[in-house]
Amino acid sequence: MDLNLENVAIRLDGMPLIAPFSLTVPAGKIVTLMGPSGSGKSSLLAYIAGDLEPPLEGHGRILLGGTPIDDRPPEARRIGRLFQDDLLFPHLTAAENLLFGIPREFGTERAAAMRAALKQAELEGFENRPPHTLSGGQRSRVALFRALLAKPAAMLLDEPFAKLDAKLKRSMRTYVFAHLKERNIPTLLVTHDREDAPPGGLVLHITRNGEVKHD
Repeated sequence: MDLNLENVAIRLDGMPLIAPFSLTVPAGKIVTLMGPSGSGKSSLLAYIAGDLEPPLEGHGRILLGGTPIDDRPPEARRIGRLFQDDLLFPHLTAAENLLFGIPREFGTERAAAMRAALKQAELEGFENRPPHTLSGGQRSRVALFRALLAKPAAMLLDEPFAKLDAKLKRSMRTYVFAHLKERNIPTLLVTHDREDAPPGGLVLHITRNGEVKHD
């Protein structure tokens, strides 16, 4: 299913931060949004996810597969997110962090889904390792699969590669993009780094006056 934004705008203390714009992110595609710090990129993702806080305000419709979700609480929107920090729970093992992302209704299948994720992430044998014993790339993979195990209908990437070194950044970009494409998940990526944008993908820029323009 596609992710659609219709006349979405972000305001700060009533003043325009991002001017109204519309966007379709097709299933399996990644759209990149760039802009300077303070331009509203992360605030836009928060509005889509449903956790934008005052004094910021969001306006406009958000639809998944043609169904409006902007009136739903965050947990009902089926939106996955990855951030600069992996946000793994330090007191949980790699396996327990993955299990946290799997809905309870999966029942007895939760353990099997967790083991399959460890295998896909090339982390078999790491299930009992706490996050601080994992490398940066391993932690990023656990964070990715924790998000994917929640079965998101769309994904938001908030500078997820910013704290990785150049070599790891290249490999993780390839890794993350491949898994999102394989699952046909529409994805909106915000970044400062033009190299983060997948080759051939749509790139948008937030201008100084808050307009969203094509690359």
